[in-house]
Amino acid sequence: MRIRELLTTGRPSFSFEFFPPKDQAGEIQLRVALASLRELQPTYVSVTDRADGGMRQRTLQLVTSLHGDYGIEALAHVTCLGATRSELLSVFECLHESGVENVLTLRGDPAGGAGRFEPAPEEFSHANELAAFAHRYFDFCLGGACYPEGHVEAPSPEADLENLKRKVDAGCEYLITQLFFDNQRYFDFVGRARAAGIGVPIIPGIMPITNVKQIERFTKMCGATIPAPLLSELRRLQDDPNAVLSLGVAQATAQCLELLHRGAPGIHFYTLNKSPATRMILTALRTVYPPARHPAGS
Repeated sequence: MRIRELLTTGRPSFSFEFFPPKDQAGEIQLRVALASLRELQPTYVSVTDRADGGMRQRTLQLVTSLHGDYGIEALAHVTCLGATRSELLSVFECLHESGVENVLTLRGDPAGGAGRFEPAPEEFSHANELAAFAHRYFDFCLGGACYPEGHVEAPSPEADLENLKRKVDAGCEYLITQLFFDNQRYFDFVGRARAAGIGVPIIPGIMPITNVKQIERFTKMCGATIPAPLLSELRRLQDDPNAVLSLGVAQATAQCLELLHRGAPGIHFYTLNKSPATRMILTALRTVYPPARHPAGS
């Protein structure tokens, strides 16, 4: 089912993001996480993509497995960095033939933390170009990424919104945000997006904090900020993993409840292929937002 349709049911969507495992241990960890979280009836599950052939093939395999074997609606990430138009056409054809309907169109990040992105002559430069390309040849339900605190490469918030509008005009039917920890930044961003003529659903992306050094590294890379009181408490607890996990779960649960109460269309969880924190958070949310009940025999 198309994600845009799933967002019109009147119930908030709950989705998880995974990345393809690199080895057998990672595959076992992923299967454990999927089995644990599947019981909570996610609206869909997304799978990240990297342009190198081996990892991209793993993405395609995992997406089609979710869709065909697990009966879970799948969202395939497709990045244009490092891929030619013909290679991307093959990826889209594979997804289409496998029955996958939902694609998240992304530029991707430079390899190895490189600074400036320099596309090759046969590559797309921006996600909106990839979205337009997919929209031209296929009938996917397309999504895009957005950044409540601004993309790290954007020269200004205004320029960032102009780029986002291009994605929507190119065919993106919904947006998923980068991680953030201050809900007001999300609501302010949604307000600015609506004023700029962007009317599609904007789904907040939430990453439960389970490791202090890890979340500091992630936020530095993506330009997100951690509110000072929260960061101070995390640093005080950083040598106690259980305390950090408890605080991270409590903070994310409160964050999600406020977002949903104030009208967010759902929550997209960045799981890092681990289930415990996300499971605790979504279990709490399900007491307020239970899954739809299906008639017997359906």
